[in-house]
Amino acid sequence: MSFKSLIDEIENNIHKILDDMSIFDISFTVEPAKPGFGDVSSNVSFLLAKHLKKNPKEIADFMSETYQKSKSTLVSKVESHPSGYLNFFANWEKLNQLILSESNLDEFGSVDLGKNSTIVVEHTSVNPNKALHIGHIRNVVLGDTIARILKKSNYKVNILNYVDDSGLQVADIIVGFTYFGFSQDPPSGKKFDHYCGDDVYVKTTEKYEKDPSLEEIRKKTLKDLEDGNSEIAQFADKITRRVLESQLETCWNLGIYYDCLNFESQIIRSGLWGKIFEKLKEMCLIEFENEGKNEGCWVIRGENNEEDKVLVRSNGTATYIAKDIPYAAWKLGLLEDPFKYQKYEKTQPGNHLLWQTTLVSSNEIKQNFTGEKVITVIDSRQARLQKIITNLMSKFKSADDAYVHLGYESVTLSADTAQTLGLDTDGKQTQMSGRKGHYVNADSVYDLLKNKTIEETRKRHPEMSDPEIEKISHHVAVGTLRYEMIKQDLDKIIAFDLAKSLSLEGDTAPYIQYSHARASRIIEKSMRVPSIDVDFSLLNDKFELDLVKIIGLFDIYVLDAAKNLSPKVIARYCHDLAVAFSSFYEHVKVIDLGNEKLENSRLCLVNSFKLTLEKALELLGIVSPDKM
Repeated sequence: MSFKSLIDEIENNIHKILDDMSIFDISFTVEPAKPGFGDVSSNVSFLLAKHLKKNPKEIADFMSETYQKSKSTLVSKVESHPSGYLNFFANWEKLNQLILSESNLDEFGSVDLGKNSTIVVEHTSVNPNKALHIGHIRNVVLGDTIARILKKSNYKVNILNYVDDSGLQVADIIVGFTYFGFSQDPPSGKKFDHYCGDDVYVKTTEKYEKDPSLEEIRKKTLKDLEDGNSEIAQFADKITRRVLESQLETCWNLGIYYDCLNFESQIIRSGLWGKIFEKLKEMCLIEFENEGKNEGCWVIRGENNEEDKVLVRSNGTATYIAKDIPYAAWKLGLLEDPFKYQKYEKTQPGNHLLWQTTLVSSNEIKQNFTGEKVITVIDSRQARLQKIITNLMSKFKSADDAYVHLGYESVTLSADTAQTLGLDTDGKQTQMSGRKGHYVNADSVYDLLKNKTIEETRKRHPEMSDPEIEKISHHVAVGTLRYEMIKQDLDKIIAFDLAKSLSLEGDTAPYIQYSHARASRIIEKSMRVPSIDVDFSLLNDKFELDLVKIIGLFDIYVLDAAKNLSPKVIARYCHDLAVAFSSFYEHVKVIDLGNEKLENSRLCLVNSFKLTLEKALELLGIVSPDKM
């Protein structure tokens, strides 16, 4: 429990005091204090002021005196602040031992928010017609990080990737291959997903703009895609599987893995839509329109002056939302599962088993990738559609939070980065468009980050071997890309800048990773194995205690991140942890002190920092190198 043990002790003692006063309905807070206000603060005096008809300072004085009589293990003293807050000061000798000992455990930082319940996290969901660009990476990294945080919070997590293999963008590349003579083999040295996006997709859409009559070919191809037995559908399956394989290689390189791949084409052909359509009618959640512009259509009524959403057109064809509703219900286990399951042809790195749905017979055991709750990571432009689905699922499930849309804003490229990557943006940051070819694929950004890191590492460490430099540079490049996608608020647009993201100063992944490498170097130079069998009372310097405190807050940050689905909380914690260690590093000498007991105590602290940062960065999918 670490620092939370101190908070829990204070909460329990305050409750006992209130019980003795016959006060039972006060929802006070006890939380880590701001600098200058002790170690922990409580607002209980403010909440009692109205009840007792006294000013908060007077109540704080009384509460402070009364608390001193409580049985306390981790509190050394209590003070009433002139503002009315109750400030608590920790018994650091005991708290040092508790925090630093627990930080050596594998489960340090874990919380039991999920109670071992099952939750689905669906992310990525990129059309299999092009490579992932830097904008997609925000979705992929966000979803993967949320899954890692939820696992740390005792959820059983099923991670899904919905492959939209039957939409217009797929139809466009199929038109390119079948009507415009594009080769199925990319140029030498070019990945298939890059070739499909850069050449086939962009050039095919350019032809549409020049010749509007081609729209009929596009519509016919789209119709053929929905017929699973057509030659076009079978050819499209072959092409999209090759694109998907390339996309997965990009994700795997960034440390992102899945449990199951779901295919939109199979959702359409599975019969799920017919079942959910009947259920919608039975529950009166949709209405048939007898007049007006939507005459003959089945619609979902708009709320708060929003337009009605057409679900089934007057010609009987379903709109795109009709694919998403049955999939959402399937994820929640509300419909009988029509799928069989196969292992994916390639093994994910680290032997993470990957399944895929199929409608053909399979010898594999039936799998279950549904959850009691679903989190779908989709950008904010889909907010209206996701709001409709969320409302429908809450009525099906009779739970408001059964289906959660985790939205986020887009990623742009800074002017300097766009120029570095060959885009002319007139000195302005730029949005990306796959249709126009105005985008930078994620592989290119990774390669550039990695090559810059290789160059810098060679300058700093000429003694390092090429394989060692390659390994470190990979971890720094992945860490940089992931951290830049995580550290911002979800409702803020990210302006990605290559140069700033690689800095060893400020709020960057390399800065945080470098602090870990520094700690590793201290332990290596000490030529001894850190132990928790030390004199914890010797750790009493301000910079030592500040570092112990932030180490001890790990599980509090994990709980916050899991409750609010906010990976930024963990990114901020990693940065705060690194800043506290940097201050400690600058002001406190660890080895060659001529005092073995003090050295051992400080080495214990350095090692606890190192272990905790490793665990925290792992939640962000970032590796902590021992050398940089």
